[in-house]
This record gives sequence, structure tokens and C-alpha cells, in this order.
Amino acid sequence: MLVESLINNNAQTNAAAAAAAAAAAAAAPSQYGFRETLLASQRINWCVDDIINDEKRLDFSKPFLPESLARVDELAFLNADEKRILNQIRGHAYLVIFGLVEEFILPFVLDHVRQHLPDGDDYRVRAFLQFAGEEAKHIQLFKRFHEEFRKGFDTECAVIGPPAEVAAVVLSHQPLAVAITILHIEWMTQRHYVDSIKDNYELDPQFKSLLRHHWLEEAQHAKLDALIVEALAAEMSAEEIEKAVDEYLEIIAFLETGLKQQTRFDLKAFESATGRKLSDAEWTEFVRIQEQANRWTYLGAGMSHPNFLATLGKLNPESKKRIEQIAPVFC
Repeated sequence: MLVESLINNNAQTNAAAAAAAAAAAAAAPSQYGFRETLLASQRINWCVDDIINDEKRLDFSKPFLPESLARVDELAFLNADEKRILNQIRGHAYLVIFGLVEEFILPFVLDHVRQHLPDGDDYRVRAFLQFAGEEAKHIQLFKRFHEEFRKGFDTECAVIGPPAEVAAVVLSHQPLAVAITILHIEWMTQRHYVDSIKDNYELDPQFKSLLRHHWLEEAQHAKLDALIVEALAAEMSAEEIEKAVDEYLEIIAFLETGLKQQTRFDLKAFESATGRKLSDAEWTEFVRIQEQANRWTYLGAGMSHPNFLATLGKLNPESKKRIEQIAPVFC
């Protein structure tokens, strides 16, 4: 809850239908229209109370995140129980941070749809209102998860924020820069689930269920946000688009500063939960590995996603090349 360090340090249904709708997002986003996306969203719609309730509990005997995101196995000085505990701390931060970013996605989408109310495109308006409603639902889902996590995990686990102040910083940038950032996040979510969560049967089933339901709806959001990016860019010059990419990178730098702080929050929670005080050498290694894990999870996974890069290429091929050169730093 130390947003000051974030700001001051930043200078610059049915299962077949659901799976088919999510998989459809892998193709070029501009192939989709608002009607098709709205119908897909309606088919896979779910209720928070159906997936997180008294009968569906987190299993703290299992890891929450796949190793490709958590990267706890690289910490050779930790035993198996300590790695599991750190994995769960990382899993808690993962979902709470998703709730945090959706606090700026929600008002951005509402502002966008408001501008298009006079256009008379009913499917466009309804698709974006569905998008906004689902983001509000995700925020509620992750708050409910946080409450359940606190009941089962004895140690307080701090997370960067507050969300409103983070949102204010992000939304202070021009709309195309914010839309590019959101597109990055949407494709990041898709990559996480498809590449390392979907077929991983070692994870806690309840945590995996939360990720799956989030992924299903974010597949539609990725398509809609690509349409927002393309619509905003259509009214801009090449120079203005390049400036938006500059501001996207400013947002990335801001988020990276927050993720460095999150690594230290996770370290403190780990020491409190295990009663173990790391040596100076272990502390340095912990920070090095976990900072890079966070860079990949939240930054590299989205920045290097082929569909994210494809959209940038449509806007400006030079911007795509630029991001392709930068992305390896985060991977």
C-alpha cells in the first residue's frame, strides 16, 4: 500500500462453447465484429457466487501458480515447503494485482463507450458495456479471493496500491497509450493460461478455476481492446502514434517500479510466514530471481505476445520493431 514509492520513483455455460470462444481470440483481432464478440461473451458468462463459495475452497497444500510464473524452484536455498509458501504468496499478489489493473481498465472502457453512444451502433455499445460489466465482476472476484486467502493464510501479504492512485497515474496518459497497455495486459492473460496453466494439474483446482474463468472472458476483451486501439490510431498521424508508444513505455516503467516494490513485499511476507531470516546472499538472490519473474509475468509476457505485436505492426511497423527490440529485457 505504498503508492508513494511507485509514483515518486517513476520519472518517466457450456464448456465447449466457452473453450471455442476463448480459442477464437488467437486469430487476428480485426477479423471480429462487435456482434460476434457480444454473443461469445454472453455464451460464456458466469457468476462470482458460482465459482467462489463455501463449498469451493483454496487448498493450501498445493501451489497456486505454475513454475514458469512463480520461479521458486530456482531458489535452491529454500526447501519444498518454503517454495510452496512463496508460490502461494506470489499467487495472492497475482490475482490482487489483476484486480488493481482492472480498476483502470473499467473507467477507460466506460469513457470509450460513452463517446460512441451517438453513433447508433447498438452492438458496439452493448459489447463494450458487457466488457465493462465483466471487468467490474473480475474486481469483485479478486476481492472475494483476497478475503478467502486471508482466512487460510496466517500472514499478512501486502500488495502495491492503492488501486485508485495507480489508476490515476495510468489514466493521465493519452488514450491510445492506455489502450495499448490494456491490450498488453489482455494478451498477457491469454498467454499465462494457455501456455502454463490450462494443462497443469499440480495446481490447486480452486485457484486454477478462478484463472480459467477470468481467461474465458478476457479472450473477448483482447479482441475488443484491439478494436479500440485500431479505432483510436485511425485518427492519428504516425508521429502521434509513436508518441503514444512512448507513453505506453512510460506506463511500463511505472509498473516495473511497482513490481520491484512487490518483490520486497513478497520477501517480507515470506520471512514472516516461514519464520526464516534470509542471509544477505540469499536476500540478494531472492530479489534478483523474483524481480525477473515479475518482469516476465507482467511485462515480457504481454510485450512479446505475437498478437500484441501484430496490432502494433498494423499501426506502425517501426513501433513494432521498437517493442521487439525492447521486449527481451523483460523476458
